[in-house]
Amino acid sequence: MIERLDSLHRVRSGAPVNQRAAAPAGTFGDLLRQRFETVGTEPQSAPGAIEMTKHAQLRAAERGIELTADLMARLSDSAHRAQAKGAKNILVFDATRAFIVNVPQNRVITAISQDEMQDNVFTNIDGAVLLR
Repeated sequence: MIERLDSLHRVRSGAPVNQRAAAPAGTFGDLLRQRFETVGTEPQSAPGAIEMTKHAQLRAAERGIELTADLMARLSDSAHRAQAKGAKNILVFDATRAFIVNVPQNRVITAISQDEMQDNVFTNIDGAVLLR
């Protein structure tokens, strides 16, 4: 049956059925094996390092909050301490700024300046950590 279909295809298209478009070198298995070998070798942020969402980066820039390496390390430490207590979404704050952090994803969701903290009510958080 397959031979019959092959011969029909050859007659209609004028090209042999076994002729294929140029494929990348190697078989699918070779490519898959190569991919498995390289998984985890791509440059990534340091393990446990906290990330900023684009929204949080924009808010920090708009509100004049400088995102230094020291601040990022302190935010990461706060998230780790909250994770040990089982918190999922936390408010990390000091006298001049505040951050909402999604603990399971280790990401800062937004940044808030001192002026905006005055009249703000923070919802959907299950913990608060004083930034140290």
